[in-house]
Amino acid sequence: MQSQTANRRIWIWMTVLILIFILLSYLFYAPNQKEYPDFVSESPSPTGVKAFYTYLNQEFDSVQRFHYSSEQLPTTDQHQLLIMVEPFIMPDSNEMKAYQAYMEAGNTVLLLSRTPDGLFDLETEPTEVDKMGEEDSVIDQSGMEQKALISNPLRLVAKEEDEIILHDKEGPIALRRPYGHGQLYVINSPEWISNKEIANNDHIPLILSFLNEMAPKEILFDEYLHGSQSTMATVNAYPKWFILFMIQAALLTILWLWNTGKRFGPIFIPREDSVRFSDERLKALSSWYLKGKLYHHSLVTQVEYLRKLMQDRWGISSTKEWVDIFEEVSRKIPHIPNEELKKMITNMTNILSKKEMSKQEYLYWSKNIDRIRKEVEEG
Repeated sequence: MQSQTANRRIWIWMTVLILIFILLSYLFYAPNQKEYPDFVSESPSPTGVKAFYTYLNQEFDSVQRFHYSSEQLPTTDQHQLLIMVEPFIMPDSNEMKAYQAYMEAGNTVLLLSRTPDGLFDLETEPTEVDKMGEEDSVIDQSGMEQKALISNPLRLVAKEEDEIILHDKEGPIALRRPYGHGQLYVINSPEWISNKEIANNDHIPLILSFLNEMAPKEILFDEYLHGSQSTMATVNAYPKWFILFMIQAALLTILWLWNTGKRFGPIFIPREDSVRFSDERLKALSSWYLKGKLYHHSLVTQVEYLRKLMQDRWGISSTKEWVDIFEEVSRKIPHIPNEELKKMITNMTNILSKKEMSKQEYLYWSKNIDRIRKEVEEG
């Protein structure tokens, strides 16, 4: 009886102490300053573009953030402007086709990037003069000079169908390229719309001249290429004190269940299960594949396991095509030359498209897959 009373007092004091801890944590909680990535429309830091987003939101009827893949963009003429500021993520081939279809329908994309190479077949070239952080004159189509920050040593390479709308002595800084009924604007200086530089020099007149020329009815800021995740919005919807309270309540629940629950001994797996379904099962499965000459099915299974292993260890998506992930894979596998690896993946893709193959081909490609698998496991 006395032991039960003592245990009850211990639990009462523990509960009181935890409640006091929750109260003190809430009263003295000092949130740390939130860190934002560069060129994000929600960022008030000097490298963010929240000031530009806020200004557009006041001047235009509809300004929104776009957190979805380009495949969700409309394929009809909505008179929309999609602003992409220094993307962090390189879109795959399907997403690039969706961006092009979006413009061909009659919409506009404004890309601000220091190195837009790889996006929309854009190319840049270095200049002999390195103007890092200097103010200089840029010339528009009418020949008027305006002051702007020149911090990019690269210049855009214009094609025949491109129209140069800004340049300096070193080359094109901004250009326009038609896409069907729409168009693509490219500027190689995203710093012009950053919170730190938007009000300096002639950055505002330069950007406004582009917007007035586009005359969009709706503006979208592409945050999908910044890695924006919608799950964070759900977490931020709750106050910090409520999240802390729920964590403490969960700990108390676990302690209460542990104190009142019954305890059992360890769970032993019957020996016949572990013996019957270990080596014997693998040998029987391999023998079945060899006798049935199911070489194609076996190779497909090996490649699926390899892609799953790459996703678990390196975060490379298992749903993308080999051509879309080759650069990431080649960086992760330094012991196999790029040309050899590219040839190996190309031939492996071709052999997997065949329904019939010989035993020699099967053994050869099994060794190649094992070679890549060992690189992934040891990388």
